[in-house]
Amino acid sequence: MNPTTPLARVLGLPGAVWMGLGSILGTGVFVSLGIGAGIVGSGLVFAVVLAALVATANGLSSAQLAAAHPVSGGTYEYGYRYLHPAAGFAAGWTFLLAKSASAATAALGCAGYLLHVLSVDEPAAKVALALGIVVAMSALVASGVRRSNQVNTAIVCLTLLALVAFAAFGLASVDPAHLEERLGLSAIASALAEPDALLHATALIFVAYTGYGRIATLGEEVRHPERTIPRAIVITLVASMLLYLAVSATAVAVVGADAFAAATASAAAPLEVVAQRFTTPAVSHLVAVGAVTAMGGVLLNLVLGLSRVLLAMARRRDVPRALDRIDALRQSPTRAVWAVGAVIAVLVLIGDVKTTWSFSAFSVLIYYGITNLAALRLPPAQRRFPRAIAVLGMLSCAVLAFFVDWPIWLGGLGLIALGFVLRTLSKLVARPRPS
Repeated sequence: MNPTTPLARVLGLPGAVWMGLGSILGTGVFVSLGIGAGIVGSGLVFAVVLAALVATANGLSSAQLAAAHPVSGGTYEYGYRYLHPAAGFAAGWTFLLAKSASAATAALGCAGYLLHVLSVDEPAAKVALALGIVVAMSALVASGVRRSNQVNTAIVCLTLLALVAFAAFGLASVDPAHLEERLGLSAIASALAEPDALLHATALIFVAYTGYGRIATLGEEVRHPERTIPRAIVITLVASMLLYLAVSATAVAVVGADAFAAATASAAAPLEVVAQRFTTPAVSHLVAVGAVTAMGGVLLNLVLGLSRVLLAMARRRDVPRALDRIDALRQSPTRAVWAVGAVIAVLVLIGDVKTTWSFSAFSVLIYYGITNLAALRLPPAQRRFPRAIAVLGMLSCAVLAFFVDWPIWLGGLGLIALGFVLRTLSKLVARPRPS
């Protein structure tokens, strides 16, 4: 193994888009929409739209940064280059926190859907199965990005089929008498009457869109990154927004927000439960299979992205240097991959998808706040979009971060402080001793 071995550029535009979709179309659509319904009720679709607008601003900032500085590490690298080393470390650390929590949610959600299909209702079984899924996906990512991309493409195709079937058969099952109550102006008015709940739900649903950032963290493995990355991010965002709107509107229209939220809390398989109410209930089986594979794909992509950020941090000695090794045969940072897998496994032990997802929301909003700050520092020649977009993204992140439950954001701030302590210790250990 050679610590300075570069990663190979093996992904073109289609591969980058599939990676982005594989990161987005999973836990967010199959689990977090139900969590959002429990918070904002019939205002869920409105929250999905607001989250999409925030994601667009952040996605455009990420796209222009990745085009200007296409290396592994995402905002960790942008913070170092355009802001300050402390900002870069804060971005890298919060990314690790946020996406490790998202990965744990994906593993628990995947296990929940699979056990629901098997009619097993045992929390301990869900945690045990989720741990097994984490180990399997870590092993796959350790084998290299080319093989991971092949598996991811197959997963995304199946997921798209399941979601399109859900929306198509669901719309055919909607009772027109409920449309105004569940999706009309009265639903929007109800959401606006409780702005705290609306912004809380928006913060949680925003996380569901942020898989596009995986494209940026793979900047070192994308061909022609200055062109490919911005295009891939925009295509990924547009496609995912349309699907999220279709799925959320269908679920609320068919069963109502309260029943949708109850399905998330009781069965951890909300879309499958909703599909059982369709005039063609057999669609629920396809949805269940699509959910299992989709959340497995999200977990795969999260381990992939997290390991690349950890690799970049190890190269700067912000974390132990032993993690910067690349397996020359597999073209994979195998030590970083298994370290990430271990952290995700610990978070899986929490066993509650709302807690892990909420923690992810706070951390990822801090991360994208730093992304937008870095985008504001781009030289005019490298700026592709107006500065107002980065300002909007930064303000949105700053506000939404503190609309999650206060124990979550307070604990998040504590873990960020702990990260800086660990960074200091890592630097001290890496410092050469005087002769």
